[in-house]
Amino acid sequence: MKPAWRADAPVPLEWKSVLMLVILSVAGLGMFAWPLIIPVSAESGLGDNSPLIFIALLPLLIFLVLAQISEKGMDTKALAILGVLSAINAVLRPLGAGTNGIELVFFLLILAGRVFGAGFGFVLGCTSLFASALLTAGVGPWMPFQMLASAWIGMGAGLLPHRLFGREIRGKAEIAMLIVYGIVAGYFFGIIMNLWFWPYLMGPAMGTGADLAYIPGGSFIENLKRFGIFTLITSTAVWDTGRAIINTILLALVGAPILAAFRRTLRKAAFNPEVEFVSDSR
Repeated sequence: MKPAWRADAPVPLEWKSVLMLVILSVAGLGMFAWPLIIPVSAESGLGDNSPLIFIALLPLLIFLVLAQISEKGMDTKALAILGVLSAINAVLRPLGAGTNGIELVFFLLILAGRVFGAGFGFVLGCTSLFASALLTAGVGPWMPFQMLASAWIGMGAGLLPHRLFGREIRGKAEIAMLIVYGIVAGYFFGIIMNLWFWPYLMGPAMGTGADLAYIPGGSFIENLKRFGIFTLITSTAVWDTGRAIINTILLALVGAPILAAFRRTLRKAAFNPEVEFVSDSR
């Protein structure tokens, strides 16, 4: 029997979708980490090519979503669940506005990815941040990067193990695993988003933070050291830690009932009725 997380998922991942995910993820990591891996000469200067990256990345995201939908199709039930959860996340996100790391969008994304699968988690990460950007007028060159980072978080939740040493992971053990993942996701989102805008915020042309600025033509080690200090001082101590704490609190308080509700929805929706549903709502 195929694993339940894949066989009865609202957005099944066939080999073409998996291949596209790998290609997009590798390309996306390169776009995030270019300050560390792509040499830029001091003579040529940094420049501001973020709009070009925006234009290049957004079609890839849209194409991936369309490919996943067309691979086996998303029926009306799957679209309804995706729309409802995207709308909820779009409303939740502005409530905290990211102040001191108060982000309310990730805990629901993690729980949905856990139950509905990696493909659904990826799509939900994209649509949630896109809807939130439209709702808060937060559309800008940073938006596709936020979408991709959130999509990775949702996809990662769907790839977490369901069995350990032959036993199904449920109850307190599952919540503990999701809390650990939520902490990692909180720091991951902050660090990778910092990596994208760090050269523009702290670049030589800005004339600020000389000791923390990106050095065009600098070595990998030197720029990595500067980025690490920049992130630790400006983000990790407050924003990322706050995000990790919020994820921990919400997953601990409401994780179990939401997981149970999602599993009941998955079972009743019967996205693939030919496959026996092996998960329960405990």
